[in-house]
Amino acid sequence: MKSMTGYGRGESAQNGFKLTVEVGAVNRKQFEVVLTLPRELEPLEPQVRDEISRRVSRGRLTVRVSLHLADEKWARRVRLNVPLAKAFARELARLGKELNLPGPVALDTLMRVPGVIETNEAAAEAEAFWPALRAALAKALTALLAMREQEGANLANDLKARVAAMRKLAAGVQKQAPATARRYREQLLARLRSAGLADLSPDDERVLKEVVLFADRADISEELTRLQSHFQQFDACLKSDEPVGRMLDFLAQEMNREINTVGSKANDARISRAVVRLKTEVERFREQVQNVE
Repeated sequence: MKSMTGYGRGESAQNGFKLTVEVGAVNRKQFEVVLTLPRELEPLEPQVRDEISRRVSRGRLTVRVSLHLADEKWARRVRLNVPLAKAFARELARLGKELNLPGPVALDTLMRVPGVIETNEAAAEAEAFWPALRAALAKALTALLAMREQEGANLANDLKARVAAMRKLAAGVQKQAPATARRYREQLLARLRSAGLADLSPDDERVLKEVVLFADRADISEELTRLQSHFQQFDACLKSDEPVGRMLDFLAQEMNREINTVGSKANDARISRAVVRLKTEVERFREQVQNVE
């Protein structure tokens, strides 16, 4: 079981340049990658996305790739678009003045503006950078997954505690359920006597029929059986090496459905108190599941 949150960083240096990849992940029901690449590496975007999707299946990933050209043979192939940089600096300074923002426009801010740093076709041969980029990306993803696995272990322990509490409560409800019809019969006879029907026998056919109808309406055995089945499916998810977040989200919904049905059918104060606690636990379970890949 893995968490959906985490961070990883990787570097790779080759032939006078260095690539740095940073990957951050947060919760999201679907899979999304927000990728920022230097201009000269943009043709490699499909390959980067493929590498990521092979190792991550859920969550929102923000991936930032930085290219540092240290060798003179690379630096000679790079030129600055000075007019564009000046235009951006001028407009950013004007905006900062209008918004009363302190400080001048930083050089690193201008360097990140698309088109300010230009390369000729020799430097734009993106495939030459791919081995280094793939190595840095692999390191970043490995670090990210290690953090997600560590957080996932903590999530698994918390979810197990929630399910253990629900199992205990469900067992209590199961134990209370057979006595519900008997208590209803006693309450029915008490109401009949208070209405002036004291001579009505407990074995009267009408009383027995009413008790049988109530017992049928209040029968929660199927709901409790399905609830136990959901608990067993949770146990199977703990043993799986595949992403289980969507399955756990589905189980949380189904557990909640069965618990609500038990509460509406049981018509018993003791069971109702247990149902309130069950709903609290399943809501905590559902909240934690939102963090699972």
